Amino acid sequence: MTTKFSQLSASLQKYIVFHEGAGAGKTASGPLSLYVQKSKTPVSTFAERTLNHCNGGATLQAALWLKEHLAHGGKLVITLAGALSSFQVGVMLAELIRKDKVHLISATGANHEESYYRYVAHSHYAYIPRYTELTPEQEAELRDAGLRRITDTFLPEDESVRIMEPHLLKMWQEAQKKGERYFPHEYFRRLFTEGLIQPDPQANPDDCWALAAAQKNIPIVIPGFEDSTMGNIFASYTYDGKYRTDKSVVLDPSVMKTGLEYFTSLYDWYMETAKDAPVAFLQLGGGISADFPICAVPSLKHDLQLHGKVRDWAGFIEIGSSPMSYGSYSGAGGKEKITWDKLSTQSYYQIIQSDVTVVFPWIAAVLLDL
Repeated sequence: MTTKFSQLSASLQKYIVFHEGAGAGKTASGPLSLYVQKSKTPVSTFAERTLNHCNGGATLQAALWLKEHLAHGGKLVITLAGALSSFQVGVMLAELIRKDKVHLISATGANHEESYYRYVAHSHYAYIPRYTELTPEQEAELRDAGLRRITDTFLPEDESVRIMEPHLLKMWQEAQKKGERYFPHEYFRRLFTEGLIQPDPQANPDDCWALAAAQKNIPIVIPGFEDSTMGNIFASYTYDGKYRTDKSVVLDPSVMKTGLEYFTSLYDWYMETAKDAPVAFLQLGGGISADFPICAVPSLKHDLQLHGKVRDWAGFIEIGSSPMSYGSYSGAGGKEKITWDKLSTQSYYQIIQSDVTVVFPWIAAVLLDL
């Protein structure tokens, strides 16, 4: 360390990394010391050689911190926002699950169901890279063909949603007759366990993160299930109002366990898991899928009055493109979360302002030793 840097305060020095040669770095203490790596696998070696600055550097630092966290027995929560399952996040996420690197998933209802849709209808999906050039009339043409556009990807409704709906409806009706109640993901998992759906001939079952989670019995949380295609369909079956013309099937909404019950299940999962291991948080995108589970820790502390008995989140990493301005909650930084007691001053945190579809593959590759 040169003289001018040695004059800085210790609190500032811990943030500084001195690069020596190609991709190596040194720091006296703190999480940045994780830059000192010597990978023997090609993708990770290339990452360490090239991801040194700005979002690239933040990506590598986050990946190496997570790798160290998991290597020492830490647990990991991953949250899925946007349309990541339609964008085939399962190619990476399913493998992370199989390698025991993911221990709970919080997903929007759309992400959860779209993992299944890719499984049953992969060959019916289509891709339009120049989607910004579509006219309103062309969008209407796609609508009338049953192709639901998600950015650059078309979800084929008839071959996915409508294939699964009859099976789920039968489950909901059976639950009503028996007076039973289940979480949304528990109904969906029966599609696998009871052999009610088969993979599309061109789909790779290994790319379905929902299947990998079912096989590993990974807990899933789906906040705001109603805000999804199948959630909308379920709501329509529970509606008995004046605009319902066909009343041959009316479901009791209580057959579906609620978001409140998902949240209280997080109390139990977190306290049991954190007894023996620190728990880290990897947020892919923003929104309810992330804020829902992270709030379990402050709620345990302040609402259940378990002050001093709740382990803080060990680390928080967010990848998102939402700017920190105009009250954008999804763009709120890690430091703001300290004021809500979601993170402590000792929690590692890293915000990567970028596209999840670009950044997450790098992190997954490092964690998988690729």
